[in-house]
Amino acid sequence: MSDQLTISAEKRDGVGKGASRALRREGRVPAVIYGNKQEAEAIHVEEKALIKLLMTGSFTNSLVEVSVGKESFRTLPKDVAFHPVTDRPLHVDFLRLSKDATVDVSVPVHFINEEDSPGLKRGGVLNVVRHELELICDAARIPDTIEIDVTGYEIGDSIHISSIKLPEGSESAITDRDFTIATVVAPSALKQTDDAEAAEGEEGAEGAEEKSEGDSADS
Repeated sequence: MSDQLTISAEKRDGVGKGASRALRREGRVPAVIYGNKQEAEAIHVEEKALIKLLMTGSFTNSLVEVSVGKESFRTLPKDVAFHPVTDRPLHVDFLRLSKDATVDVSVPVHFINEEDSPGLKRGGVLNVVRHELELICDAARIPDTIEIDVTGYEIGDSIHISSIKLPEGSESAITDRDFTIATVVAPSALKQTDDAEAAEGEEGAEGAEEKSEGDSADS
């Protein structure tokens, strides 16, 4: 489960481009806390503290406790705007969560036991179709990753969402189809060999047909 992160914030008195630019010059990042049927709270956070959380790699999939004075808000980061040139964070949206909230998150997949896949041992390649799964999760139990066991998979096999056991408290956000997560495919060298063997087989069959037709004509 993703760890809960924390960050301190202060209330924003002014809003608008001018006020936001002034905050950024002071090393602060404008932000907002919204949701849970309450009024939005305009805040700002320290840029260095925010970058530290962003560097964890799981910022948008983690609960973040935002402390504003004596108040604390249980939130999920929903959007971070970055400068197109410098990549500095410009603005953050935090979704306020209720006690029993569920959230829609994208969780990365991690494949395990590749050495136990006959197809991969034969030189097959794991072709990953989805690097993340969109899940509906209990906000208190957001998984860091979804582990997918490839034991027993042969070349040509596909891994579908229906074959994945998701952690308790999580379910797929996509329910209208049994989508593919990954496939075990033949490498190009193996495919070329198979094609060459197939071509030789066709040539042999054509030669046999021609010989048979010639023998029939002679008789």
